Amino acid sequence: MYQVFSARRIGVALLIAASWAQAQTPNVASASSPLSPPGVPSAPAVNPVTQAAAQAGVRACLPRIDQFMRFLSSGGQTGVFLFTPPAQADQRLFSTSMEVLVPGGQAYASSSFAPGGTDGCGALYETVSWWPNNCTDVARQAFPQLSSGNKLARNIQVLNGSDTLRVFLMPAGAGCVSIKKEVVF
Repeated sequence: MYQVFSARRIGVALLIAASWAQAQTPNVASASSPLSPPGVPSAPAVNPVTQAAAQAGVRACLPRIDQFMRFLSSGGQTGVFLFTPPAQADQRLFSTSMEVLVPGGQAYASSSFAPGGTDGCGALYETVSWWPNNCTDVARQAFPQLSSGNKLARNIQVLNGSDTLRVFLMPAGAGCVSIKKEVVF
């Protein structure tokens, strides 16, 4: 079963960060981070995606879903497509695809959650953004905290963060596409 939720249709405007590049690197261990460990509240109300996951029967991953949705949608409006399991939702993969409307542009973000792992839920997210600059400039200006790694094959440059964080930079016309991927255990 697939469900499409628009922030306006469910009555809550999700917010996106003013600076998408800076907001894309959460500190998972920080209590002030939206991806802080479960039990550390980042805001009092549960977001609409978390509510929809709960209505679909997801239980084990709700704290992690809420953390990711707050992080990925903080600062502006977001449209969300939910991939909900048709049965045994609490024992299966739950995934989202999002259009994130950022100042001056847009980005695509996805997240996936599976029962198991630390705190009862393993998760990952990806953000995809197009930049009008070349990839060397994007690496230097948008991701200065990451170190340069090898290329995947010929054209896609890898930037290294932590053991579970990578940014892939791919030339796209006169610009660059960044794909940030982080696994949270």
